[in-house]
Amino acid sequence: MKFCRFTYPAHTEPLYGAIEGEFVFPLDDPDPFRSNPKTASTKIPLNEIKLLAPVTPSKIVCVGRNYKDHAAELGNPMPSEPLLFLKAPSAIIGSDEEIVIPPDSAQVEHEGELGVVIGRLASHLGLNDDPLEYVLGYTCVNDVTARDLQRRDVQFTRGKSFDTFCPVGPFIVTGIRSADLMVTTRVNGSTRQQAKTSAMAFPVQYLLRYISRAMTLYPGDLIATGTPAGVSKLNHGDVVEVEIEGIGTLRNPVIKDTRPSVCF
Repeated sequence: MKFCRFTYPAHTEPLYGAIEGEFVFPLDDPDPFRSNPKTASTKIPLNEIKLLAPVTPSKIVCVGRNYKDHAAELGNPMPSEPLLFLKAPSAIIGSDEEIVIPPDSAQVEHEGELGVVIGRLASHLGLNDDPLEYVLGYTCVNDVTARDLQRRDVQFTRGKSFDTFCPVGPFIVTGIRSADLMVTTRVNGSTRQQAKTSAMAFPVQYLLRYISRAMTLYPGDLIATGTPAGVSKLNHGDVVEVEIEGIGTLRNPVIKDTRPSVCF
C-alpha cells in the first residue's frame, strides 16, 4: 500500500490517503497508524492534490556512518555499534519544497537515505520480537547537513537541524522488504550516491532493537538509516532527488538565504 499526506482545494486540512493509479482515496479514519486503515469510496485525481511530508514525527532518529564507504570518505572510523543522533522535527519539508542554504554555512550537503516510519509503539524490543512488525512502512529521506558546522560544533544538532534540512517523502510504502533496496541520489540529474541497503552495517531490524532500548518509538516517528558514499555540496539553483526503488522519488529545489549571517 502507498500512503500520502495531502491537501486539496475542497479540504485544506491535511489528510492521509492511499494511492491507486492516478487517484488518491482518503482514509475513512484519518490516522494511518491504526491497524488496517480503511479507504473511503471517494477518489481524487493526483493532479488536484498538494503532497505534504508524509510524517509529523515526535522525533527523527538518525544513524551516522552506517555505510563503510561514507565513513571512509569523511575520514571517520566505522563505529562498533550504531551512532545515533536526533534531527529536529521542525526541519521536515515535503517533496518539491525548497531546501534553504542558511547564511551560517558554506558547505551544505545532501545525504540520501532510507527512512523507516514507525507504526506502533516500540520499547525495549528483544530477540524474541520481530522489529518489522512495528514498522508502518518506508519513505525517502534527505538528511541535509551543514558539514562545516557539524565539524566545528563536534556534535551534530545545529548542522543537521536547520529549517528545511529534512526533506521526506513523497510517500510511505508498506509491504516492501528493506534489506536490498537501491538508494540513489542525483543532483541536477547527475548521480552522486548509489548503493543497496544491503551494504548497511546495521540493518533495519538491528537498528529498531537498538534504538528502542534507549528511547520509546511512537507511531509516526522516523528513523533515517544512514547514507552511502558520494555526498557533495549543494548550491543555489540545484535540484536534488533521492530515489528508492519501490518507494518513489523525493525531489527538492535548493535556494540560498541571502540574509547576512548574524554573529552573536
